[in-house]
Amino acid sequence: MKDRFSIIGYSETPVSRARVDKGEAKLSSQEYFAWAAESVLNDAGLEKKDLDGQGIAVTGSAYPHAEIWSAEVIQDLGFSPKLLIRSDHGGMNAGAMLYHAGLAVASGVVDLVLCIGADTPMNITTPGAVRTWRYESEFQKPFGMMGPNSQFAFILRRHMYQYGTTSEQLGKVAIVQREHAMRNPNGYLKQPLTMEQYLSSRMIADPIRMFDACIPVNGGLAYIVASKEKASKIAKKDKIVNILGISESDNFIMGSSQRPDMTYMGIYDSSRRAFDMSGLQHKDINFVQLYDDYTIAVLMQLEDTGFCEKGKGGKFVDENDISFKGSLPVNTGGGQLSSGQPSMAGGMVHIVESIRQLRGDGGARQVNDAQYGLATGIGAISYGNNLANSMTVIFGRN
Repeated sequence: MKDRFSIIGYSETPVSRARVDKGEAKLSSQEYFAWAAESVLNDAGLEKKDLDGQGIAVTGSAYPHAEIWSAEVIQDLGFSPKLLIRSDHGGMNAGAMLYHAGLAVASGVVDLVLCIGADTPMNITTPGAVRTWRYESEFQKPFGMMGPNSQFAFILRRHMYQYGTTSEQLGKVAIVQREHAMRNPNGYLKQPLTMEQYLSSRMIADPIRMFDACIPVNGGLAYIVASKEKASKIAKKDKIVNILGISESDNFIMGSSQRPDMTYMGIYDSSRRAFDMSGLQHKDINFVQLYDDYTIAVLMQLEDTGFCEKGKGGKFVDENDISFKGSLPVNTGGGQLSSGQPSMAGGMVHIVESIRQLRGDGGARQVNDAQYGLATGIGAISYGNNLANSMTVIFGRN
């Protein structure tokens, strides 16, 4: 798989909280899909007809969870692909699509795959419209567990107890990512964030504070995967981003299945394989885009990707500059904590920002001379271990 496929185009729509009273747009998920598709075709210099007989990959949706969602999306957009991929890996959706698209083009099934994600969590107003996992309704909610905030509160509390992680260390992650969002034209939260504001923010599920959790937004994103041969024929050299290492890990358990170590994610497993495939070392990586539904997820992934020892994620952000100008820039677009999470398309944010940085399109938050980057995806709050799905991708500038 190493260096067998490339990305030749990307797009990201403006995001919205659908606050019509504040002049924000309230668009449907279909409109965001269409917007992202048109924009990525323009970026890649392709026409809609160029994807007929090729591949389309579609993320899942918070609502309506339709069994034929991918078919519905391509019918709405008017595509007629030879290969249709759907991902239902939650926050790993974008990485799973990239992996499957890469397998398809590397094996010669198709030359191109449009990977597209959009979601509109801020449009959902009907109670119970968002379906949940069965284990939540049977084994968690009856005992007071109210979704991801509650579960991540347990994970964070364990990390604090086991390794001495502090609120101030989590706060630094939130503050730096807010600074990045302020430099991102598409970032939703534009107000500066201070440590005092972070520490005094409302407690959501102790010890999870309001600024420890991502902010839901409506939006759409896309990228186009091509075989190496196809990419060299149709794309300009400086617009090509190569995939040097990629690996996923599902239902990873560290230790006993009856009492796993909750402070580890499958990123621990997938990152080692991705680095082995790439032939790169950690010192070669110029930035990381880590899936950030919560600040503690960022610290845990700094550990599990191997940039520091397990339990030393807090110390790492204390001792290193993780801004776009620093020694290891983290989530240079603001991530989901400040730029926003378009629900099931949330993982697209990290892949698109990686592409943007390696093409030199980062603007006021551009990482200097970015050659290699790493992105992750984690999805599905699990029962009995940690996140169920994990993906690590290592990118290289062409």
